[in-house]
Amino acid sequence: AAEEGPERSDEFISSPPRKTVRFGGTLTEILLKYEKGDTTDFELLKHQLSDPDIKDAQIINWLHEFRAAVAYLTKELEQLVNILLRLPWLRRSREVVEEYLGFLGNLVSAQTVHLRPCLRMIVSLFVPRKVLEFSICKPITFRSDFWFLINYRTPQFLMPILEEFFPFINKSERTLECYVHNLLRVTVYLPTLRLQILELIIEKLLKLDVSTPQQDIEDAEETANNCASEEKSTEEGLFAMEEDEDKKGNKVVSPSIERMAHPLAERLDILMTILFSYIKDVCHVDGKLDISNTKDLYRDLVSVFDKLILPTHASCHVQYFMFYICSFKLGLAEAFLDHLWKKLQDPNNPSVIRQTAGSYIGSFLARAKFIPVVTVKACLDLLVNWLHKYIDNQDTGANAYCDVALHGPFYSTCQAVFYTLIFRHKQLLDGNLRKGLSYLQSLNFERIVMCQLNPLKICIPSVVNLFAAITRKYQLVFCYTIIERNNRQFIPVVRSGTGGDLVQTCTNPLDSFFPFDPYILKRSKKTIDPMYQFWEELSAEDLENLKKPIKKGTSEDEDDDFLKGETPQNDGVVEIAPNSYESNTRSPVSSIGSPADWWWCGDRPLLPATH
Repeated sequence: AAEEGPERSDEFISSPPRKTVRFGGTLTEILLKYEKGDTTDFELLKHQLSDPDIKDAQIINWLHEFRAAVAYLTKELEQLVNILLRLPWLRRSREVVEEYLGFLGNLVSAQTVHLRPCLRMIVSLFVPRKVLEFSICKPITFRSDFWFLINYRTPQFLMPILEEFFPFINKSERTLECYVHNLLRVTVYLPTLRLQILELIIEKLLKLDVSTPQQDIEDAEETANNCASEEKSTEEGLFAMEEDEDKKGNKVVSPSIERMAHPLAERLDILMTILFSYIKDVCHVDGKLDISNTKDLYRDLVSVFDKLILPTHASCHVQYFMFYICSFKLGLAEAFLDHLWKKLQDPNNPSVIRQTAGSYIGSFLARAKFIPVVTVKACLDLLVNWLHKYIDNQDTGANAYCDVALHGPFYSTCQAVFYTLIFRHKQLLDGNLRKGLSYLQSLNFERIVMCQLNPLKICIPSVVNLFAAITRKYQLVFCYTIIERNNRQFIPVVRSGTGGDLVQTCTNPLDSFFPFDPYILKRSKKTIDPMYQFWEELSAEDLENLKKPIKKGTSEDEDDDFLKGETPQNDGVVEIAPNSYESNTRSPVSSIGSPADWWWCGDRPLLPATH
């Protein structure tokens, strides 16, 4: 909101604008003279309006006349209009702000030729300005009737301007923060532009994300921590003799403890925090989830996800806006899974999009705490049945060989299933071991891993090894013979769709990644961590236990030691693969329940088994 006026505001209210001193005649007279060629008063008018020391009363006096004379402000008077658009109005008294906004409304209503300059002036105020050596950035609040007028006239004029003024990523963190904050506020006044504005913001965040690899962020943090430790050690050595007991007991928390060491990661962290706050505030009214608002925002975010996120390889953080909104309601999570499932199984989609959809399904099922086991089972049923049908169609044909180019979606789906089982097998077996084992046996993993397409050769080794250990323990399938044969024979992976040149195999021939790998941005991760399933590092004893098959005849009430443990906890965080390729920002503007009233997104229910 515009700031309140200076201390003289009370005095100003009691002093009518008409008492101010000015030179020249009325505005209408000046403009009529100008039309006839007499420019003396016109030049005097421009001089008074350009005076850096112009008073509030003078501004109001002129604006009041300009509002009544907007019909004269044609294209020929563009220079005068530009001077008016440079008036220092925003940080004046409330009366000045109201009068100025009224003038803008009248101007763009009567003279649309000035609409673009008006919008450019407004958008330029979305970033901080230096005033008396202080950087001021407050949300800019315009009257609703002003935004209604813009929306009614030509809202499409605004988007190119918003894109043009979006700060470069090397601008200050505060500049980026204020601009994105105010952009999101515009969606409150102009809901018809929300999808385009979200797309613009997420596109910029995505560029930040992919230009800041997770390994670079972690390296920067490690370097910063090492430097801090060295400085602390030096200071302790120098001043330990002077410290008394009271000082030792008082810990001073560094103000930069939540700052990211990597400058681009710091910017991304701030902007992701704003985006999460915005999503929460749009979806919740008076602290309660608003179904209608949430559905509308979900649709916009899914549209942005399809256009920007799915085609982008190996982004680390931005995709979590979908993870977050899906946590508000189980029906949202299932609708998102349904959406991804349709992408995966549709042969008309490019193979890379289908593979990425498979990666998202597996990572989402594995990492989202808010997805219950019944939903996990329903998704496994869909995925595994699709794999068996694929094998039926391919395993005995001419293309029944290990070819990433031909069978990429198949391998991606296999990896999604393996990855989900690794994270969720305890829950699938919990409570009734015999029933859980019967379910897993019904999935017939043996046929999948032993088919001619050889998925164990293509999936990431760290995933394959853990899947092999778990399935061996519960006697679901014995994978090690195939793994050893693959390693021994070193079968090349064919990348030609016609069985052409062979290339040497690599550890990630699918070029796959897990989109919901741990979120490492310090501020915004506080939003994600409570709903996130971390991986608990397996000890040597756990690994040995995995190699021991369960004894036949185990009663359904006798879970072995491995099953009695907790599900993976939020501490001791260690990834299955070190990375994707190997083993209090204020908002600009949850409950998980039955999905019965949420089947609004797809053509048909994804998970009938949950009802």
